[in-house]
Amino acid sequence: MIDIRRGIVALLALLALLGVAAADAPPRIASVEVPAGLFIAGSTPRERETAYRLDEKAYGHDVTRRRQWYANEPLPMQRFLPAYRIMATPVTNRLYARFVAATGHRAPFISEPAWKAQRLAHPYARVRGYLWRDGKPPPGKEDHPVVLVSHADAVAFARWLSRTTGHRWRLPTENEWEKAMRGTDGRMFPWGDAFDPRRLNSADAGPFATVPVGRFPAGASPYGVLDGAGQIYEWTATPAAPGRHVVKGGSWDDKGCGVCRPAARHGRPDGVRHILIGFRLVRE
Repeated sequence: MIDIRRGIVALLALLALLGVAAADAPPRIASVEVPAGLFIAGSTPRERETAYRLDEKAYGHDVTRRRQWYANEPLPMQRFLPAYRIMATPVTNRLYARFVAATGHRAPFISEPAWKAQRLAHPYARVRGYLWRDGKPPPGKEDHPVVLVSHADAVAFARWLSRTTGHRWRLPTENEWEKAMRGTDGRMFPWGDAFDPRRLNSADAGPFATVPVGRFPAGASPYGVLDGAGQIYEWTATPAAPGRHVVKGGSWDDKGCGVCRPAARHGRPDGVRHILIGFRLVRE
């Protein structure tokens, strides 16, 4: 019964998010309430070991273990957060296009030399399918999550959305993001402790590309938040180091999927524009 209710909440949120509004009307933003209270943040050594084993089984090597990808996750700790609302899905190309049209902000794009200068693993041929042209998103990807956005782009979008809607929107802190995706009980994935490739867009069973947001209602968090594992990494407001911020969530490029756990964390340079990174916002 709980799963049915969660699915209904997620579906209603998605329908609201994809609703068509007049061009001059404020955007309709589907958001989910996360109530005030304690939640368990971080991970146990057992959870991290399980994550490494998932990766090793999927990839056939132990690179994530040797590079200690999950070693910087704090031990489980109860943390208190006041109530807030968070977008039900990542920001879509369709919504981001309204921001670009209204403000003249740079559309998501990166040249081949700039892409190569970032020294990322993906070849530029894979990037071309995500490039915007003439201020418009790639055809057929209007309801996919926006990518190729820097941390500053996400902050600028939040400022525009705040002015447009009259509500204060901002990037979530790492703790706010983590609680929204796993609830209060410290579960390993949004839906529970067992990895299930049918519940997310990852390289285990997905198309090895972004898909329209909200396609995996069975992967909803206890609050009904969608796409909290896989699909794309998401910027947070939490610094990882000077000039870097924490990203969370895993992506369509990952399998295993140890990095798709809400407790998993790593930093990215603020200026990076990646086909694996987008964002969602919280409303106070």
